[in-house]
Amino acid sequence: MEYSPKKVKSLLEEKDFNFKKKYGQNFIVDENIIDAIINKSQIDETTLVLEIGPGAGALTYKLALKAKNVLCYEIDTTLKDVLGNNIKEFSNVDVIYKDFLKENISGEIKKYEYDKLYVIANLPYYITTPILIKIIEEEINVDKMVVMVQKEVGDRFKAKPNSKDYNSLSIYINYYFNVKKILDVSRNVFLPKPNVDSVVLEFVKKEQPHLKNKELFFTLVRDSFKQKRKNLRNNLKNYNLDKIETILKKYNFDLNARAEQLNIDIFIDIANNI
Repeated sequence: MEYSPKKVKSLLEEKDFNFKKKYGQNFIVDENIIDAIINKSQIDETTLVLEIGPGAGALTYKLALKAKNVLCYEIDTTLKDVLGNNIKEFSNVDVIYKDFLKENISGEIKKYEYDKLYVIANLPYYITTPILIKIIEEEINVDKMVVMVQKEVGDRFKAKPNSKDYNSLSIYINYYFNVKKILDVSRNVFLPKPNVDSVVLEFVKKEQPHLKNKELFFTLVRDSFKQKRKNLRNNLKNYNLDKIETILKKYNFDLNARAEQLNIDIFIDIANNI
């Protein structure tokens, strides 16, 4: 398969394909970016890859060359001809034409033998966060994810304390994964061209810190960021503020601090001791 906007566009036109905004369809057609994703992913013949939203199959094709198996979820059934044509030479690719968010992923991957489970995908931007939450909450035991997301969203996922993008979602993701940026991606490498730039992030599974009550921890974090401009004293009125202040003093903070100043370890300490 040759990766060029002209070739991909020609095939899509031949199959009379109409891009659907409701599915956030922007297909990557730059071979250099695809190769960079593959190389950074470090997949091999022991890897099962989950790809969500394969689109026209440009990334799928290269995944199939390296991985033991590739399991794709594609919601748009009108892509069957295009995607099927691009991956027809491979016996190690399975495509399920259903909504990833509604499927029993853990049950499906039990059918495969593998050493490592990776998610590698150009994620549909309109459901990026729900996809990650599903993977986490349904305990789909992925070892690593290498995913392309909207740059603005990616900035939140990898944000550190004292940055404008740091929020409760940053902490939620950071509890489960170490996140780092692999590369920036221009909007010009997509067909059709989106209105935003993108970023490829790597999420590596980490050992989860000890929590006495995980639900309390995440509720505390959400409440702390409830009104981002307000300090902890105002956002956490319904908590034992004396206990919280005692813990904060260990880290040279007090209740006048804002949530964006605290790292995940401080929130864990508070949650475990209130």
